[in-house]
Amino acid sequence: MTLISDTAPRIALIHALEESVLPARAAFAAHWPEAKAFDLLDTSLATDLAARGRLDEAMTERFLTLGRYAAATEATSGPARAILFTCSAFGPAIDEVKRALPIPVLRPNESAFAEALALGGRIGLMVTFAPSLPSLTQEIREMAGGPVEVTGVMVEGALAALKGGDGATHDRLAAKAAAKLSGIDTLILGQFSLARARPAIEAATGLRVVTTPEAAIRGLKRAIGA
Repeated sequence: MTLISDTAPRIALIHALEESVLPARAAFAAHWPEAKAFDLLDTSLATDLAARGRLDEAMTERFLTLGRYAAATEATSGPARAILFTCSAFGPAIDEVKRALPIPVLRPNESAFAEALALGGRIGLMVTFAPSLPSLTQEIREMAGGPVEVTGVMVEGALAALKGGDGATHDRLAAKAAAKLSGIDTLILGQFSLARARPAIEAATGLRVVTTPEAAIRGLKRAIGA
């Protein structure tokens, strides 16, 4: 049977943290409601990475399997036009998916990093999942292609609070950590789950804040010419 494509692009969202699903969905609802976004979730990716301490060949192969599955799905809107990974600790594995597939594949932070670098000045990078910070710091420096000042901050206890259903404590801890930063022009919230804390952080600091879900949607639109 031949499927009839409509004009709305089909976008695959691949998550390693369940806390990333709602922020991604909220961003699409607000900024790209026409897109036919769908979710794939494997929460064992994050726990396995934390236990192993590094990305290995087996985990990279799992990412390739997820990417190929997402690209092969098809509905009335046609096949998937692009894939967005939403967990920030798996950059090298996502790059392997980029090389393997013919459709655009985005890392969760690359659009936010590009926007922050274009704005110029000193950059702060906030995470709540510790394994993300080293790889993301390296990623933004590589994207810069030259010297760039990046101040990283890991918000202890925030992700555990969010996993426990205490979003208010998550946001308060993020805002408190941001308020301690100095000499920052732009703060990147380096995880999808952190996007919810943007209002609290802006109120506490007055900083220019870039969130990954909103930047990623802008990047996806550019990638597929939407």
